[in-house]
Amino acid sequence: MMINFARFRPMKVRETVIRSRNDEAIFYIFVGLTIGKRKLKWTRGSVHFVVFFCLLSCPESHARRMVVALPEIRLLQAAIAIARELNFSRAAESLHIGQSTLSKQIYELESQLGFKLFERNHQTVELTDAGRAFVEEAREALLHTERAVIAAKAVFNGADQILNLGKSAYTDPFLISTVLSVRLPLFPGLRIKQWSNYSNELARQVISGTLDLAITTGIPENPKLSMLQLADSPFYVAMPEDDQLADRRDLILEQLHDRIWILLSQQASPFLYDNILHVASEKGVYPRDILQVMSSEEVPELILEHGGVAFMPRAAAWRIARDEITMRPLSEPRLRLVTNLAVRADSKSRLVKEFVRATSRKLDSLIQKQQRQLPLTG
Repeated sequence: MMINFARFRPMKVRETVIRSRNDEAIFYIFVGLTIGKRKLKWTRGSVHFVVFFCLLSCPESHARRMVVALPEIRLLQAAIAIARELNFSRAAESLHIGQSTLSKQIYELESQLGFKLFERNHQTVELTDAGRAFVEEAREALLHTERAVIAAKAVFNGADQILNLGKSAYTDPFLISTVLSVRLPLFPGLRIKQWSNYSNELARQVISGTLDLAITTGIPENPKLSMLQLADSPFYVAMPEDDQLADRRDLILEQLHDRIWILLSQQASPFLYDNILHVASEKGVYPRDILQVMSSEEVPELILEHGGVAFMPRAAAWRIARDEITMRPLSEPRLRLVTNLAVRADSKSRLVKEFVRATSRKLDSLIQKQQRQLPLTG
């Protein structure tokens, strides 16, 4: 195909932005050459000149520079807070601003985007499908922004490398301290930045590249992740100190039939939540009722008020095993809490690979040390 530009007068084009009439496409064309009386030759496999796109149907007066206005960070934070709380009052409180200010920010954001993020009335707030997609990406954008600032500050203060490590509030503090104690001779200026979230969210952030690695507990196998097992432990059941099961050394599921169960919410840990109910159902064990919580701080009041039993990781159960509350391990082979150090399966980072190997060696040395300290029996 031959395009003859002979009829066009010579012109120097540095940046041209053309917008179609139906507002569906914006074309940014950067040309650093002078277009004179020459022919532009196109072939199937290559282009021998710089692409010059022109909508001849659009009058010159309609072609204008379009600027895509990206939302400010404060507006992203507002949307994320409301998506988390699904309540304007609580969201405003978490951001330390007034509710009217938050409402104005959401109105401003939706006006900029041209569509609604939330369906709301006086009683409820719900995410629209577009809002759900927006908030998910907005979270990633904020994390990357924060990482950029932290990385720059760390380099300014002398760090050579930054490793972004995710952890859950339910992770055993001993495991966290073990991982943080790892040192890499090849990276003496390494600094580790910690990020907290639920394990299923941490896994997603590792896959997306937001985190370099994460300490996760109770997530299913994923071909996109490589796992280094750090620990394998039972659930612990927290209950009132005067509960009839408190005199037992450990518990089985059948003993918890027709009791009020307190579980980490399905939203926070879908795999663990579903697995507990699935294994119980196969054994013919059913709760009288289920109370879902988002954090261990909510558990004591529910235990004491309803006489319920809470399924918890050991570290979380220890934190609340006081003030008339005790705990016992759950003896059920199919309900185990496996904690892993998760990294992307296709990671090419030398730093990440060296860190995982060093962590593995650290764990091996700790296990051997514990075995040497075990008493010999005759």
